[in-house]
Amino acid sequence: MQKEKMNWYVVYTKPKWEKKVAEQLIQRGIDCYCPLVTQIKQWSDRKKKVEVPLFNSYIFVRLAEKDRNLVFQSSGVVRYLFWLGKPAIVRDDEIDTIQKWLSNPDQYEIAVTSIQVGDKLILESGPFKSQEAIVQEVNKNNYVLVLESMGCVLKVKMK
Repeated sequence: MQKEKMNWYVVYTKPKWEKKVAEQLIQRGIDCYCPLVTQIKQWSDRKKKVEVPLFNSYIFVRLAEKDRNLVFQSSGVVRYLFWLGKPAIVRDDEIDTIQKWLSNPDQYEIAVTSIQVGDKLILESGPFKSQEAIVQEVNKNNYVLVLESMGCVLKVKMK
């Protein structure tokens, strides 16, 4: 009898449920990977290092095609990510690359963000460093930021 191939699939979770879903799946015996990065979060009274998911609302599960429905027994699972009408499959070497990057965080600077209109940002570099900006427009080539404290609009090109 031939062993069925196990693939890595991408599972979409409810917002902020990535770690909870991963724990539930691991308890059910499902091979699961939720890549985490350490960030410093600022509250009004303190700063704290917290582990947050690298990919918001996404985790990876490795299982056989016939077992894909098992993930829906965990609360917080929304659906699988699809590509061209089929469940998206992530190659083993891609998972290995993510794990390698995260195992040596000082070697790489990793930041995955999705900037949306209305977001407030603190500029981290350049002539307007430490200034607060509000995102007014986002397109594939640049961002338009409003610096209210300086009374100006800043257009930032993406690299």
